[in-house]
Amino acid sequence: MSSTQKTLLTLCGLLALIIGVRTWLSFRSPPQLPPSAEVFTTVDALFTAVTAHDEKRLTACEQRLEKFKTAGSLPTPAAKRLDGVIATARAGQWETAAKRLYDFMHGQRRDGAAPQPRPSQTVLTARR
Repeated sequence: MSSTQKTLLTLCGLLALIIGVRTWLSFRSPPQLPPSAEVFTTVDALFTAVTAHDEKRLTACEQRLEKFKTAGSLPTPAAKRLDGVIATARAGQWETAAKRLYDFMHGQRRDGAAPQPRPSQTVLTARR
């Protein structure tokens, strides 16, 4: 085998490895938020701040998230992900931050969330 063939084979192997790692990373689930309405509402407000490019709201959300981290009600992996979104927005990359936050929120399973109360009257039970 010539050195050119060895180099080409090595490059193909590295490319396959990079593609494999990238694929694995894209299918991992993001860190999960706790089943807390307050935390979820704050993350939702963060999304609003990021999409509106609103520095003041961004700071307010960051402060609320910091309180949740300090109280232990926001897991460290999720807090790090949200801190990264905030840092990206502060760097002026609002669209990138919004996409990352959207992907993070879309990946939430909401396991253990308190069930929503059902209305006593529905369309099927309403009397006319």
